[in-house]
Amino acid sequence: MKLSLARSIAIAIPLIAASPIVDSPVVIYLAGDSTMAPKLPEKRPETGWGEMLQEFFDSSAVRVHNHARNGRSTRTFLSEGRWKAIVDSLHSGDYVFIQFGHNDASKDKTDRYTPPADFRANLLRFIDETRARGANPVLMTPVMRRRFDDNGKARNSHGEYPDIVRAVATERGVPIIDMHRKTSELLGLFGQTASAALFLQLPPGENANYPRGIQDNTHFSAFGARIVASLVVEGIREARLSVAAHFRKMEPPVTRESR
Repeated sequence: MKLSLARSIAIAIPLIAASPIVDSPVVIYLAGDSTMAPKLPEKRPETGWGEMLQEFFDSSAVRVHNHARNGRSTRTFLSEGRWKAIVDSLHSGDYVFIQFGHNDASKDKTDRYTPPADFRANLLRFIDETRARGANPVLMTPVMRRRFDDNGKARNSHGEYPDIVRAVATERGVPIIDMHRKTSELLGLFGQTASAALFLQLPPGENANYPRGIQDNTHFSAFGARIVASLVVEGIREARLSVAAHFRKMEPPVTRESR
């Protein structure tokens, strides 16, 4: 996977394009954590990438239902009944995009930690129950945090969990969008300093929601969420998912070279 610099710094503005006529919209259900989730007004400008995904689709053909929530792991998503709510709503041909790992891997947070074997078992359950309803599971590795090693390379903070997702996808023949790799490359392209714009980074006094400022290297700004959503779109195309037929046309990206 080679991500162009032009694409990584684009702010894409959707334009309606011709889309195949459908009888009823396909629904993409999003199951995941805070990096994907919709945000409350008091948390803005924090933005989940899942909030931006609908912009890339013709809404008459594809609807995005974002069930992701802050702080959830595969274990708590199941125990709170959030997964059941998705399964009970599924129709044949729908999609479920499944992105966990951030909170499952948090050993110091016992309210959400999920041991690797249980994480794997939960992913298998998600796949089996989605397919039982005639719907399509899509696995996603977790997005990277903004952490760099001494050589300026993006550093993995998720341990073995991304590899578990990859292994399960191969084992069950499930499409995978490897956001861990895509966002690692994105961070590398922006670098340690410029990548701050992708995340929730505010100085004191700039925003009423964060009067003391905030330096959050996990959650996205609106700018970062849109770019990460565009990487999901790229992954949908690469996986040749049928919903790719219903993307909206985008204006050419604004690049450093075109300024």
